[in-house]
Amino acid sequence: MRLSRQFIEFFNSEKAGGLILIFCTIFSLIAANSFLGADYLGFWSYILAGHSVQHWINDGLMTVFFLLIGLELEREIYTGELSDFRNASLPVIGALGGMLLPAGLYYLLNVNAATQSGVGIPMATDIAFAVGILSLLSSRVPASLKVFLTALAVIDDLGAILIIAIFYTAAMVWSNLLIALGIFSLLLIFNRMKIHMLFPYILGGILMWYFMLNSGIHATITGVLLAFAIPFGDGGEKTASARLQNLLHKPVAFFILPLFALANTGILLGSDWQQSLGESNSLGILIGLIVGKPLGIFLFTFAGAGLGFCFLPPDLKWKHIVGAGFLGGIGFTMSIFISLLAFDQEVLTDSSKIAVLIASAIAGIIGFIWLQTTLPKQHSSL
Repeated sequence: MRLSRQFIEFFNSEKAGGLILIFCTIFSLIAANSFLGADYLGFWSYILAGHSVQHWINDGLMTVFFLLIGLELEREIYTGELSDFRNASLPVIGALGGMLLPAGLYYLLNVNAATQSGVGIPMATDIAFAVGILSLLSSRVPASLKVFLTALAVIDDLGAILIIAIFYTAAMVWSNLLIALGIFSLLLIFNRMKIHMLFPYILGGILMWYFMLNSGIHATITGVLLAFAIPFGDGGEKTASARLQNLLHKPVAFFILPLFALANTGILLGSDWQQSLGESNSLGILIGLIVGKPLGIFLFTFAGAGLGFCFLPPDLKWKHIVGAGFLGGIGFTMSIFISLLAFDQEVLTDSSKIAVLIASAIAGIIGFIWLQTTLPKQHSSL
């Protein structure tokens, strides 16, 4: 399988970004629990133009992250793996299983409880971490496994975006929502008029973000809408979509996501923090990510292949799909993001973050060891 230059750049930026996220997470945990803890946590709570620094990162800068995800999803749909039904069916079915089974396990443990709203937390996959772990196996990784995991994670992110839009929306302010959608419609008209300058779309995206922010729907959804309004054309390097995607890779991987990690993983660990791991919310996250993700991805793809809905690429074996499934259990960015939306109580948010970090670490380690022992000793790089 021959990989496109855009895919290789996306894969490499996520690979390096994943390693930086690990460092930022460890640093943030240490800083929050050191003698500098109060100042460190106070910085992220500092009010700037009516909102905390953390809020500007989560609702502002993360919109750019979602814009990049939308652009990558658009490329996959038009010219990538998702453009061919037979190629797309394996990661699509895998992503579906990787979302439904973890959500079902969490729901069973939290049904009718105050924590039931956290059902979306174990459904997510972190592209940067998952690709970062996979990259440690270097040239031993078949190209089709890189594509499968990346496509699965992108589809997973789309699922998380839809979950945020549908289930984690506050009271709606319809006037602002209609204005935001009106701006989106105008940008679509620009697209149809073949206006390829990025400036009108960026300006419109900022205005759409403002009204979406004040509509009750989470503002980061703006990023995905804007991605599909920007002209894709033939997908060439000079198109508006490709230019913006190439422009955003490094800022997202090396600035926005590390800032998100620093702002949201500064968790004060009390002497009894381990006790929260036995509560239904934490158990749902742990079991959902460590067990539900790999099991759901494997069972759905295996059943789909058996029923003729998808096929396994010739250079892959089912044991490789199991390993990729464990890497899919690295929730991190999106799981933490949904945790912030699911709960108002800081104690629940913090216990969810701790569970996400532990589950992601365990799933990542298991996935790495599994693939380390099942992949061929050397694989030709593409």
